[in-house]
Order: sequence, then C-alpha cells, then structure tokens
Amino acid sequence: MASHERDVIIALGMESSANKIGVGIMKHVNGQSEVLANVRRTYVTPPGTGFLPKDTAKHHRTHVIALVKEALAEAKLRIQDLTVICFTKGPGMGGPLHVSALIARTLSLMYNIPLVGVNHCIGHIEMGRMITGAENPVVLYVSGGNTQVIAYAERRYQIFGETLDIAIGNCLDRFARIMGLPNDPAPGYNIEQCAKKGTRFVDLPYTVKGMDMSFSGILSHLEKTAKQSLSEYSKEDLCFSLQENLFAMLVEVTERAMAHVGAREVLIVGGVGSEYLQWAQKTPCSINEFYR
Repeated sequence: MASHERDVIIALGMESSANKIGVGIMKHVNGQSEVLANVRRTYVTPPGTGFLPKDTAKHHRTHVIALVKEALAEAKLRIQDLTVICFTKGPGMGGPLHVSALIARTLSLMYNIPLVGVNHCIGHIEMGRMITGAENPVVLYVSGGNTQVIAYAERRYQIFGETLDIAIGNCLDRFARIMGLPNDPAPGYNIEQCAKKGTRFVDLPYTVKGMDMSFSGILSHLEKTAKQSLSEYSKEDLCFSLQENLFAMLVEVTERAMAHVGAREVLIVGGVGSEYLQWAQKTPCSINEFYR
C-alpha cells in the first residue's frame, strides 16, 4: 500500500444477530467516515409467528455470499482492497450470529485480511455517533433483545438503567402476534402505524423501578385481557395505549440519566428507535437545554 494510502481504512462488516443479515463497507480517512455500501435481507415470518434461530440461520446462509458480492459491487471494490473484515460477535441469536462469523473468518483466512469482532451494542452506538455527529450523548439503546440507557463515563460506556426482564422490542413483537399484525416490514413499525389511529387510552401497568424498567408485566396483562378489551376498545386503541406507556417509561429514565450526567443530547439507537419515540424524546431534551 502506498504511503499516502496508509491512513485509509476500508472495512467490510457483517451483521446477522437477529432476523436481518446485512453487509456494509465503510471508508475511514483521517477520522472522516463514508458509507460505500449498505445492503441487507430480512427474514419475515407470517403474522402471529416469531422467527426461530434455526430457520433464521438458514435464511442468512442463503443470502450472505450474494450480499458480500453485492456490497463489493456497490462500493466498486475488489475484496483485495479491504483493510479489515468485521463481524458481530454478540450479543444476539447463536445460530444467525454463526453465519456471519463463519463467512468473515473464511474470507479473512483466504485473503489474509485482519479480522475484528464487534460488540453488537457498541456497533449501534458508534454508528449513531458517526452519522449524527453527537459528541457525548446519553444513549437510549432499544431493540428486540436490548433495552438500556447508556452514557460514556470514566473511559467506558456505563449502563445507567436497563430492563429487568424482557427487552422492549420483544414486548412489542409478542404484542403484535396477539393482535395478528404482520411482521413485514417489522412488528414495531406496524404497531406504530396502527397507534396513529387510536383515540382512546387504555389503562395499563407502568413499571419503573429507580433507573430500571419492566416490560413483562404489561405484556402478561395484555395476553390475559386483550380479547376482553377488544370488546370495548379497538385494536388501534390498544396499540396507541401500549406505545404511550412503553415510551413514557423510556423517556422518564432517559431524562433522569441526562440530568445526572448533565447531557444535552440523546442518541436513540436500535431497531425500536421509531419516528414516534424520537418525537417523544425531544421534549425532555428541550427542557434540559432550557434550564442549562
């Protein structure tokens, strides 16, 4: 590699921790980053069902090689041009994770390219910081398997609050199954669209304990009462009420973390970072800015 190119890093990354498999290529030059390719495929199951690790891994194996070729073509690169190959090492579903790990290691050995395993959570955060330019935000990490409020302190990411049981994405996915909502493009997205038509609020459990949250109680309540509630309320009302309750819990804990560390920014990352959650989080950010 020529001397003027030594500060250029071209990284190919693979992500397959859940029902989506993606391949991206990034170019890093003197601290500046550029997305050269970002291609993906999603394993979608019928309404009322979830995705099993075995079936999800089979889907990923079917598409991973084609995605690598597609990403290289989109970036107009050869595999020999890569500086490093990265893959998600966890957390995530074991079977699906194994697909990208195996292909990444194979390519690394075949072409003698360094291999780097990436923590799934840190990947979300650093990607968000790169895209938004956020300097030192409180991070609200919400996905199918994780719900955490995180801030960077004392040279490491510290967890200020988290779920005590299931993740918010898991709660939304299972509620979507109860309601018979489709999984395409995502259960949470379909709940959000349904909630926009809701007009009546249904009283549901609200559980915040200090800086931690619990979502299993509200889900159990809905599993027991949904059919009875639908005789009085619409499906849209239930979606609206669940979304309001869950997101209010997230905003409460995030706002408390912002006050504690004196942060002026919130970075929302993960698959549950919906348009409505972003809107709901703007109010405490504006309040904190006003009182600084």
